[in-house]
Amino acid sequence: MTSSGTTSAAGGSSRGEAWNTAWELLLPAAAAPARQRGRALQSALRDAVRSGRLAAGTRLPSSRELAADLEVSRGLVTEAYEQLTAEGYLRSDRGAGTWVGDATRPAVRGTRDLAPRAAGALVDFRPGTPDLSLFPRAAWAATHKSVLARLPHRALGYPDPRGLPELRTALASLLTRRRGVVADPESLVVCSGVAQAMTLLGFVLHGHGLRTVGVEDPGSPEHASLFAAAGLSTTPLPLDDEGLATEPLERSGARAVVTTPAHQFPTGIAYSARRRTELLDWARSVDGLIVEDDYDGDFRYDRAPVGALQGLDPDRVAYTGSVSKSLAPGLRLGWLVVPGRLADEVIERKRTMDLGNPALDQALLADFVNRGGYDRQLRRCQRAYRERRDTLVAALAEHCAGSEVSGIAAGLHIIATLPERYGPGPRFVERAAAAGVAVRPLADYRVASAEDRGVRLVIGYAQLSPSDIVRGVRLMAEAAMP
Repeated sequence: MTSSGTTSAAGGSSRGEAWNTAWELLLPAAAAPARQRGRALQSALRDAVRSGRLAAGTRLPSSRELAADLEVSRGLVTEAYEQLTAEGYLRSDRGAGTWVGDATRPAVRGTRDLAPRAAGALVDFRPGTPDLSLFPRAAWAATHKSVLARLPHRALGYPDPRGLPELRTALASLLTRRRGVVADPESLVVCSGVAQAMTLLGFVLHGHGLRTVGVEDPGSPEHASLFAAAGLSTTPLPLDDEGLATEPLERSGARAVVTTPAHQFPTGIAYSARRRTELLDWARSVDGLIVEDDYDGDFRYDRAPVGALQGLDPDRVAYTGSVSKSLAPGLRLGWLVVPGRLADEVIERKRTMDLGNPALDQALLADFVNRGGYDRQLRRCQRAYRERRDTLVAALAEHCAGSEVSGIAAGLHIIATLPERYGPGPRFVERAAAAGVAVRPLADYRVASAEDRGVRLVIGYAQLSPSDIVRGVRLMAEAAMP
């Protein structure tokens, strides 16, 4: 380095420090290949300012001096100074040199992962997550390669906000065949999961003058925040043994309600035929809407799944579901079958929200469904989850004698009521957590309904191997005993 030893007496020390700093930070960039050197020099200088290593007010060497120090052309340095001055990182005073500007603040370093996890848990019984190791990686990769090879260029443009026609057609056929849904591809909207479907409906209902939506209690804790984003409040409505109780619904004044009739979350009951009829009668009498969340309707282990409520009255029921339980929640792919009278408004809201889901992912799922891959995946998951449910029920009977499992044999979780000796409920959950077992009580899903007596747990099992299920129940039982 030549310049650091030639500073003048007046202010020479500070100028020398600036030259040393610039030289040390920029030297690696100066060693970049010739065609990349200019861009690398600009990037290194920009990063030095952003990080604070070149502080605001620092005077930089002249372009001639820095070029000599770095053994690059003066033009590269001049261009870098001019570019960063235009961007606001540097300022240049005619005849007074180049300085680091004061508009930049050091960038925040590090990234956080906000994905929901139970930190430190040896066994995680919290419900809602499938076995992600069952994701069909080989079949998905082969489908991806095949679809990408034949997908026309135009398909990579902005898609129909409802979704690609081939995916909407494939999903309509699938839902009609497997769930008894009356599905017209023209009123089926591909969404980023059920969460987006709820938000879309919330905005549309708000536009129709509604300000509250009824929700099951106990029920999904996510509904309140999803509808709140659309300007709606939620009214918790109690359940009985047949499903959502109709008398409280009628008294509530609500004209829209969210239900999980095939397998209520979290209690695990299936709505009775009588209750389904009563709900439809209510919707017709108040010109209302039933939102059917069929979150795990394909997973029934003791008989064929009960068909969707939507099939009984497509004009009064909006039907939604996703691949989150059958494939993986990270795909963010779901669907909303909306009554015709609301279709145009939902589609327009979807367009303004995100311009549609990724075209390649949609084309891939359409091919996967049409070629039978999705049906094979469902059969694979059903076998695995049925085995794990049976293992969990047996483990509770062995290690927590006297426990009762309620709800139908379906889905990815059970409700277990433990004997009084394990109570009280909050203390049981604390002891289980201390033993490395994450589990949620049914009380966590209640809003206004009566609190549970004793220990009632919502236990998810899909994401665990049979051996981990047995281990978790054993640890939980041992830790909770006095």
